[in-house]
Amino acid sequence: MTARRGSRAAQTARMPAGGSRHAASIGRVARRIRDELGLTLASVAQQAHISPGMLSRLETGRVSPSLDTIVALAEALGIRPALLLQDIGSPEEAAQHTPAGQGLEVVRRGTRRGHAYQLLAAPRGPRKEFEPFFVTLTDKSEVFPGFQHPGTEFIYILSGEMRYRHGKESYLLKKGDSLTFRGDIAHGPERLVKMPIRVLSIVVYASGASA
Repeated sequence: MTARRGSRAAQTARMPAGGSRHAASIGRVARRIRDELGLTLASVAQQAHISPGMLSRLETGRVSPSLDTIVALAEALGIRPALLLQDIGSPEEAAQHTPAGQGLEVVRRGTRRGHAYQLLAAPRGPRKEFEPFFVTLTDKSEVFPGFQHPGTEFIYILSGEMRYRHGKESYLLKKGDSLTFRGDIAHGPERLVKMPIRVLSIVVYASGASA
C-alpha cells in the first residue's frame, strides 16, 4: 500500500504547474461532487493517495491531473471517471441528452441503504441550479427518513407505493403522485409499501450552490 501511495503522489507531483481550461473543468466537477457528498478535502485526498494541497490545486484548476489521478479521485468519490470529464469538449449551451438507463450512477447518503441513484443531467459551470435524479428502491432498500440538503425538492412517483416523511408529516405516495418540499427539513422514505419504487427527484437551488 505504501508503494502504491508513493507512486500516485509522484505521478501527481509531476503535473504541469500552469494547469489548463480542461484541468479547471475537472476541478470544478470534482469539488462540486465532493461538496454534495459532504466529504472533506483531507479525506478524499487520503483515499486518492494524494496530498490535500495537491487536491486543492487540482480542484481550482492550477494543476492538470494525470489519467491515474483522475481514476484514483473518481474511486475516492465513488463515481465513474467519466463523470469528472463531463464538461470537456462540450460547449456551455449544448443540450444534455441522457438515453434511457444511461444516467450516471452516483453515490449519495442513501446508497449504503440500498437506494440507487442515477444522475440524469450534470449542471455545468461554477454553480449548480438544479439536479435531476432517477431513484430506485427495491425490497433490499432500507427506509432512511433523515436526508437534508439545500434547496427545494420535487419528487414524482413513477411506479410503486411508499409512505414518505417530511418533518412531522407523513404522506402515502402512489404512482402518479408528487410531493414538493424544503430540502433542509429532514425527509425520506418511511415505509416501502409496493415495490419496486421508481422516483423522479429534482432538487432546485434557489440562487445556485457553490461547486
